[in-house]
Amino acid sequence: MENYLNENFGDVKPKNSSEEALQRWRNLCWLVKNRKRRFRFTANLSKRFEAEAIRRSNQEKFRVAVLVSQAALQFINGLNLSSEYTEPVEVKAAGFEICADELASIVEGHDGKKLKVHGGVEGIANKLATSIHDGILTSEQLLNRRKDIYGINKFAESPVRGFWLFVWEALQDMTLMILAVCSLVSLLVGITMEGWPKGAHDGLGIVASILLVVLVTATSDYKQSLQFRDLDREKKKITVQVTRNGFRQKLSIYELLPGDIVHLAIGDQVPADGLFVSGFSVLINESSLTGESEPVNVNSCNPFLLSGTKVQDGSCKMLVTTVGMKTQWGKLMATLSEGGDDETPLQVKLNGVATIIGKIGLFFAMITFAVLVQGLFSHKLREGSQWIWSGDEAMEILEFFAVAVTIVVVAVPEGLPLAVTLSLAFAMKKMMNDKALVRNLAACETMGSSTTICSDKTGTLTTNHMTVVKACICGKIKEIGSSKETSNFYSEIPGSALSILLQSIFINTGGEIVKNEDGKIEILGTPTETALLEFGLSLGGDFQSERQELNIVKVEPFNSVKKKMGVVLELPNGGFRVHCKGASEIVLASCDKFIDLNGEVVSLNEASINHLKDTIERFACEALRTLCLAYMEIENEYSAASPLPSKGYTCLGIVGIKDPVRPGVRESVAICRSAGITVRMVTGDNISTAKAIARECGILTSKGIAIEGPEFREKSEEELREIIPKLQVMARSSPLDKHTLVKHLRTTFEEVVAVTGDGTNDAPALHEADIGLAMGIAGTEVAKESADVIILDDNFSTIVTVAKWGRSVYINIQKFVQFQLTVNVVALIVNFSSACLTGNAPLTAVQLLWVNMIMDTLGALALATEPPNDDLMKRSPVGRKGNFISNVMWRNILGQSLYQFVIIWFLQTRGKAAFHLDGPDSDLILNTIIFNSFVCCQVFNEISSREMEKVNVFKGIMENYVFVTVLTCTALFQIIIIEFLGSFANTTPLSLRQWFVCVFLGFLGMPIAAVLKMIPVS
Repeated sequence: MENYLNENFGDVKPKNSSEEALQRWRNLCWLVKNRKRRFRFTANLSKRFEAEAIRRSNQEKFRVAVLVSQAALQFINGLNLSSEYTEPVEVKAAGFEICADELASIVEGHDGKKLKVHGGVEGIANKLATSIHDGILTSEQLLNRRKDIYGINKFAESPVRGFWLFVWEALQDMTLMILAVCSLVSLLVGITMEGWPKGAHDGLGIVASILLVVLVTATSDYKQSLQFRDLDREKKKITVQVTRNGFRQKLSIYELLPGDIVHLAIGDQVPADGLFVSGFSVLINESSLTGESEPVNVNSCNPFLLSGTKVQDGSCKMLVTTVGMKTQWGKLMATLSEGGDDETPLQVKLNGVATIIGKIGLFFAMITFAVLVQGLFSHKLREGSQWIWSGDEAMEILEFFAVAVTIVVVAVPEGLPLAVTLSLAFAMKKMMNDKALVRNLAACETMGSSTTICSDKTGTLTTNHMTVVKACICGKIKEIGSSKETSNFYSEIPGSALSILLQSIFINTGGEIVKNEDGKIEILGTPTETALLEFGLSLGGDFQSERQELNIVKVEPFNSVKKKMGVVLELPNGGFRVHCKGASEIVLASCDKFIDLNGEVVSLNEASINHLKDTIERFACEALRTLCLAYMEIENEYSAASPLPSKGYTCLGIVGIKDPVRPGVRESVAICRSAGITVRMVTGDNISTAKAIARECGILTSKGIAIEGPEFREKSEEELREIIPKLQVMARSSPLDKHTLVKHLRTTFEEVVAVTGDGTNDAPALHEADIGLAMGIAGTEVAKESADVIILDDNFSTIVTVAKWGRSVYINIQKFVQFQLTVNVVALIVNFSSACLTGNAPLTAVQLLWVNMIMDTLGALALATEPPNDDLMKRSPVGRKGNFISNVMWRNILGQSLYQFVIIWFLQTRGKAAFHLDGPDSDLILNTIIFNSFVCCQVFNEISSREMEKVNVFKGIMENYVFVTVLTCTALFQIIIIEFLGSFANTTPLSLRQWFVCVFLGFLGMPIAAVLKMIPVS
């Protein structure tokens, strides 16, 4: 079966599956009872085609708009433009001078002419009653007025599906419809023949069973949909930095309004349509909207920013002009949301299993019906009454047909693929509480098979709370701790050197120091920037005065390829100064001078170079992140289009930043090792720092290899094959190195790889990995969008929790499949063999519907929601080539099926003698005992299925309240069916002795299951 599934249903990958693969498996699943329910949690391919058409349309539209705008700009400046625009009355009455449609046409159409007519960006800001420095005013009345005129930044979503819609979808089941028709005919014939109410019992029994199945199914599906809706809401929580009332603050993108001033940095998603106000080196990736992979340079000449695009480089301030459904991104998102998520490989495989078993069941159902009808016809032939048919005999044929249809109901395990979504929904909700947000359904099950985790260092293995604890300025090394130590250090630095050092710290930064609404100083930026800015303040610096004194000509933001950042300043007395900071050895290599203890610039000689290199090594061996700060004077003219100089800098100093290892990381790494998962650290830090942290975390062992990215890049394919299995630390790595490592692990070594990432440049590696894990706090929006799981607390221990939940999902679904296939096999064989050998089916339509509900919806609820335990992390990972339906499962299925079949067959052939049954009701009592024993077998088999290999199946059973509730409800309802609903379910009340035997026969399945688990299988 596994080979068949791999050949026909194995094309669907955990992510990035082709449309052909998604369509192919759908075509193979032709035997489906309820298409709406079966394919509810799968991608809507037609909606995806619509979204792609919108993208293509956008691509053409924006291409034309850009060409027109470029042509128009050539002569706009020479024209005497006059405004023909008149604002609508309601816009003017609200205090604004431009309407939403006019704003949308300017940005979406890249209309430079209209922009100039309205007075450029400043003019648009005035017409929106906002300030490009202080943003909008936030009184409730003004905000409401703005919302009324321009709308809110939310996209149209598909309406919430109510409970009764799920009831309606559950009723779409083809087999239930046929049974409903059977029950209607049964009611009509029964009432005609036997009158009311006696003649209605059989028909009403089927109707009641159908309604019960429908209500339980709809309730389960409705609760799942609510869980997915909650998770979708969490996925869409994105915050941005906004200036309102003159203060910087974090705001949800859904609260943005036209007139807001948004601060964008590398890796951010543009949250609405808008105009560039100020910034440096801004490159925008518009591929999500237009399909164009080439980034667009955005500046004062081309100020148009489109919602949904990504900041690939640089930083800027943006004026929001258009929000929500008035943007092209809003219209595209509305269509994409209907496209749904890709189905997971397990869903697809289980659809394949359901199809195979469904075909077998359909074959057996047809044979069973044919055998039963032939038996009745043979009986009539012997009596010579083949031409005379009574109402009772017609009812008998109808009952045969109902049994055949119900065999199909039981045989087509529609609940198998839906059990995956049930288990995933349950796991995703619980993982959310454990600080992990799953963006891609398949990531849950894939994480359970992971064999390697490639983790960042900063913020994942460490706390990301950084402070400067050591510094080497003017060749003097000092510890920075208390304010007294800092003031001593401050007094020892020569005035000229201190002035340039503070300028370097406060100007060459991606961070900012602002006052919040309470008047308190707040430092914004990455933890590294925050640590440096705090150091600058402790040295007596003033951020605002440093920023206002000088004119910034060019900014090159930090990125993980160059491992440095720089700015060019225009000095008041003429000339320019370049400040540079970054990875110590890289920046130091570009220096040929340094400032000595007297504050004088002197050439770097061999002794001073060795001193600085030894300082870097010393700091790094103490697990400190080291940064080198340098500057350079330029006498001549400098153009912003020119690159920053690469040589000739003067070294200002080296700082050592402490980032402590997170508590519990060493234990988590040990758990991974015992679970067969290799943890590798991939970091941009110095190799000595990386090795020190890796040893502290327990990642780097005596047999492991630590290597630098540049050295890794130079290795041949053969050398990489030899190195990678032992590789535990990669330092000074670029995103391309991380991508190369992940690709080799996945393809050459067939590992299932999980990768963490936070930066924009990590997106390719996150995309390439089997499971991309983005950081929720430090991660950029680009990284989060490429990831499958977002680690909300940036903690490595949470990644281990995700792996544990992944294993739990995988094993829970295996347990449910084992349980359901056992019921399938027994129900099929019992009814078929009985029909062939005795001429009647012991399990009626109503009874089979109840059995179907036990094994389908209730079974999935009980087994697919089992929480994880620590033992899961003591077994080896499944890996890429593991069989889903394992030999262990086949052993348990076949052994338990054989036992149950023997019991049922014994009761059928020897039951009357064993229970001393005679008289007119003997057949009814025997069939009730068979049905009761069969259900008892399933109840105890459900308990045995909690563990596939361990004998102790009661461990932790009381902690799983869902399992206990389902089991209790099943037992109670079984008693009600037997004792009180006999007329409808074709049963009769049993004596205490008969009940004891039924329960004992069911219980006997547990020691049988325990013995089976002792039989070794490969």
